[in-house]
Amino acid sequence: MALREICVLPNPVLTRRTQKVTTFDASLPKLVEDMIETMRDAHGVGLAANQIGVSIMLCVIEIPEEEEVRVLVNPELVSQEGERKLIEGCLSVPGYQGQVLRANKVKVRYQDLQGRKQRITAEGNLLAQALEHEIGHLNGQAYLQHLVAKDAIWRLEDDPPPQYAEDMDDEPLEDEDGAEVEEASAIEAKD
Repeated sequence: MALREICVLPNPVLTRRTQKVTTFDASLPKLVEDMIETMRDAHGVGLAANQIGVSIMLCVIEIPEEEEVRVLVNPELVSQEGERKLIEGCLSVPGYQGQVLRANKVKVRYQDLQGRKQRITAEGNLLAQALEHEIGHLNGQAYLQHLVAKDAIWRLEDDPPPQYAEDMDDEPLEDEDGAEVEEASAIEAKD
């Protein structure tokens, strides 16, 4: 395993769509090991391959309360439902965070390290947010494209502007029909 340098904006590798993985060989698990080590060292929740300069559709996600690291090859957002405001940061935009709009529920299809097709659904939790965030990277977008307003970003050491200072956890989560969502969940399935 090796620590890799994390690319920061405006590095062009972060603004271009990544390439689909077509070869599932021994180099892929090695890259994943490096990505996990780099993500953990930077205290991140997720890391996309292009954030370490490798322009392929691959990301890793590790939710703090969970024991597993999710590895998603060729992930694709299949559907997004509802909307919620969240505070978000990014390893490729160090020293800043902002208020973004994210879906409440996401469905993703991807492949595992052996190339088997998988699906995951996440709702109202950090996993849903991380899936959208990392897949955004693989599509050449940073969280900055999802800010609720141009001024909805601030330095980590500063207090957020007053209009963004409210506690995001107090806002009710709603699905696409406007019904309040009570529980957070994740569902995984194999195709």
